[in-house]
Amino acid sequence: MHGSAMSGWLLMALCATTGAYCLLRTRGETGEGRRTARAEALMGFGMAAMAVPAAVVTPPAWAWAVYAALFGAASLRALWFSRRSGHHLHHLVGSSAMVYMALTMAPGGGAAAHCGHLGHGVAAAGGVPVLTGLLLAYYAVYVLRSGARLIPVASAPVPAGGGPAGGSWTTRPEMALACRLTMGMAMFAMLLAL
Repeated sequence: MHGSAMSGWLLMALCATTGAYCLLRTRGETGEGRRTARAEALMGFGMAAMAVPAAVVTPPAWAWAVYAALFGAASLRALWFSRRSGHHLHHLVGSSAMVYMALTMAPGGGAAAHCGHLGHGVAAAGGVPVLTGLLLAYYAVYVLRSGARLIPVASAPVPAGGGPAGGSWTTRPEMALACRLTMGMAMFAMLLAL
């Protein structure tokens, strides 16, 4: 990816924070909500790992195969659970996009740049332009749609007690939407720099 190391650090911090919050959400959720929070935590931490600037850590060549295998398994899991919930289709797209980026950024995979490692590589842009364009379009629409859904939830009146309506801060619906919006923007940025 092209850009400064500062952008890589900011993207890494944003994704790691989002992954940590999603992991905390698993404690307050049950069933489908817990599965969704786990999948989102995996995505956040995976994106954070891919965003570590190359000046700090250059991943070994085998790391890309690990990313591809991990997110390939996550894609199969999302496909399985998409029978119950349409939101898992989004997880399927996200996990598949992570596999795509890992394969594209692997040595000999089309570019010398490292996905998320801003400032890496001097090779031409990697990946299949049409597929990258489709993923960019998907995430652009997803981010706009998530942002529009967040506005009414975030502007809802606060209950008389002043606390969250649904319990602790880890179960607030606007926080989950904000995390999804954040990860969508981060994925868009990673794909854009691919």
